[in-house]
Amino acid sequence: MASLSTRLIQAALSVGFSVLAVAAMAFAGTSVADADSHVRPAAHEAKELPANRPSSSGPLVVAVVLGSSGTVGSDVLAPYEVFASSPDFSVYTIAAKSAPAPIDGGPAIVPTYTFEDVRSGRARQPAVVVVPAVGAPEGPEETAMREWIVEQSGRGARILGVCNGSSVLAGTGLLNGHKATSHWSRLGALKQSHPEVQWLGGLRFVQDGRITTTAGVTSGIPGALKVMEDMTGAVEAERVGRLMKYPGWQVAATAQIPVQSFVASDIPIALNALVPWLRPTIGVGLFNGVGEIDVASAFEVYNMSFAARAVAVGATDTVTTKHGLILLTVPERQAPPMDRFIAPGAARDQDIDPQLRDWSASRNTPVDAFAGADGSLGFDGAIESLAQHTDRATAVSAAKMMDYPTAHLDLPTGGASLRVPGLMALGLLLAVLAGTLPAAIRSVIRRRREGRGWPLP
Repeated sequence: MASLSTRLIQAALSVGFSVLAVAAMAFAGTSVADADSHVRPAAHEAKELPANRPSSSGPLVVAVVLGSSGTVGSDVLAPYEVFASSPDFSVYTIAAKSAPAPIDGGPAIVPTYTFEDVRSGRARQPAVVVVPAVGAPEGPEETAMREWIVEQSGRGARILGVCNGSSVLAGTGLLNGHKATSHWSRLGALKQSHPEVQWLGGLRFVQDGRITTTAGVTSGIPGALKVMEDMTGAVEAERVGRLMKYPGWQVAATAQIPVQSFVASDIPIALNALVPWLRPTIGVGLFNGVGEIDVASAFEVYNMSFAARAVAVGATDTVTTKHGLILLTVPERQAPPMDRFIAPGAARDQDIDPQLRDWSASRNTPVDAFAGADGSLGFDGAIESLAQHTDRATAVSAAKMMDYPTAHLDLPTGGASLRVPGLMALGLLLAVLAGTLPAAIRSVIRRRREGRGWPLP
């Protein structure tokens, strides 16, 4: 009986050690992936940064908020380009401090103004406030943001909450008693933490009074177009909408979208997040004049898929986008080793900036136009490119995480990488070895008790 009990204890310890090893590897993997996605910008003195100004002098002011705890880049960049593409709007970014704001998985953004600039009259009062998803939506890090949003709402500004920016708005109390939506993966938790809000799923955006909230990430584009339609009319919204080329969008289109959930086909992305080691490093070559949505799509597909680490590379340490956003980049001479360069905004290889070609040649590193087979740019091209360099399942799952339609895309099959299966096999081997530790320890103890000492090699 004692022997059976001992064997059971040993078996339980073996299983426990194996499970502990797997859990430790998963924790380490997600920690590495998270660290790669939440890079804090290096300190920059104001005198080192170029002058920052609104996109134009349009009569309707849009303030796009940047968080202190990390901000989802596409939630900022996509609505920014939508509004900045109309002469009726003057768009600027705003934050609690003037220092560059960290962006999840992408280049930090230099805010145009601070909250105090609006209070003091240095910056124009916004007619629209865009609220993105941030790292700590209800944490003390974003207290200043929430207070400022409440102030602007009280002055009559329209509020556009993009993706999990709805969590920020819920934390302010502005959504109490109102209908709202968010990223599909967050709705369950939001219904529990904020039952005072009428949370709705399966909708691209929800409007309730002067507050509009959107579904995941790229839904900020149709959400911004809806606000534009309300403020300037259908004709201008249709014109800008054609420039954005969001799949299936038109003024009269329904807001209904498929209800999503995590399924087995999302496993490739989960594995990428759990085993991020040995991922390729992609240099995203940025130059003055690059489109905001082109930048957003390049970083978002890799941030959502965990298929690679993307690094913003420039000729200097800042780049000014098409409509005046200032992004922090890594000067090419300081960039880490790259497996590949990509060129957002280049529809064909011949459109790649000559300087980026020189960088890739000097490093003996391939460079590609970041576009679809037909030269499509933005999120269409980004998802097609991701499918080509990873696999179709990863691209479709990443698009789902971004709430981006893919039915119109003819995605290539791509070539599945052996990196993840190889690392998983190695992890399982280590887990098995960890499971043998109790037996090995017991054998050593038994030998010592028998006076044999340590086993000879």
